[in-house]
Amino acid sequence: MEKVQIWHNPRCSKSREAMKILEELDTPKEVVKYLEEHPSKEQLKNVLKMLGYKSARDMMRTKEDIYKELDLKNEHDEEKLLDAMVENPRLIERPIIIKGDKAIIARPPEKAKEFLEA
Repeated sequence: MEKVQIWHNPRCSKSREAMKILEELDTPKEVVKYLEEHPSKEQLKNVLKMLGYKSARDMMRTKEDIYKELDLKNEHDEEKLLDAMVENPRLIERPIIIKGDKAIIARPPEKAKEFLEA
């Protein structure tokens, strides 16, 4: 099985569940603790393409306090949304699993198994 990358937050139950699925499937993985190793804007743009999303907002946690504090619901400039995620990685939805040139947000975590077995 090819190596995958998971953008992981160990404090998130959904992220831990996805990690458990990877381990159960004995999937070779690179774990990116994105709250510690902030992704660059280019990395975010790449992942957006892999996810097949048109807007950065599609991979944002819109219920986070920082989303409301920064009034991002009224922001329509994609570059500014990406900048907000670079500066505040808590805004990035999790967990993200990348395999080859495709990615998913494993919510619910069972999506990870489907994605890996496809």
